[in-house]
Amino acid sequence: MRCSIKPDLYSTPYHHHHHHHHHHQQQQPPSHTRAHFLPPTIMGTLELQPPAATKPPELGAVVDEDDLSPIEEVRLTVTNADDLTLPVWTFRMWFLGLLSCCLLSFLNQFFAYRTEPLVITQITVQVATLPIGRFMAAVLPEAKFRIPGLGPRLFSLNPGPFNMKEHVLISIFANAGSAFGSGSAYGVGIVTIIKAFYGRGISFFAGWLLIITTQVLGYGWAGLLRKYVVEPAHMWWPNTLVLVSLFR
Repeated sequence: MRCSIKPDLYSTPYHHHHHHHHHHQQQQPPSHTRAHFLPPTIMGTLELQPPAATKPPELGAVVDEDDLSPIEEVRLTVTNADDLTLPVWTFRMWFLGLLSCCLLSFLNQFFAYRTEPLVITQITVQVATLPIGRFMAAVLPEAKFRIPGLGPRLFSLNPGPFNMKEHVLISIFANAGSAFGSGSAYGVGIVTIIKAFYGRGISFFAGWLLIITTQVLGYGWAGLLRKYVVEPAHMWWPNTLVLVSLFR
């Protein structure tokens, strides 16, 4: 129970109408106002906190002390700080990301029909793109320029050293290209079955639509169940911790 006290407790709609009273009653222990709907164990931990801790965190704050993960392995592996100055949407990221996605999806699909299918996953790209990214950071011109139609913002092919956020995004691209580790997209199997087993044709557009819908279905479920599956800190995926520690 103790771990569930997090600042985002107050962002749920249930707590909004209680939140306005705290500014007037900052001197009292916060348990008076909340005693009617919190279990006693939570009340106990709330009384130990200074009244300032009941305020929602400031918007400008990047590191949040209370926002630590309740799971020890996650706390030890994943950093809690966020460097907002790192450039993310860089030319290197788009170039390497799209290239790795196209390359992996082609190779994985091409080799999926062999007797010994070859599966190239995200790890390969994660290791391979680091030297390429560093090389691009060393070679590309650093000149700043404006893109017409996008306002006064300056763009550069080389905004600085190759950073971790770009590396993570490239790996996410690659992961999509390897169908999240399974090699080729599952939907392609249906197209293959229609052509090979039933001997009927399927147009390119219909097949493309089928594969896109089956691949994006997962994102749809993640979006619908976001409140229960994605946002709680208790939902963690041990697989990704290995990748995070490799990035760091």
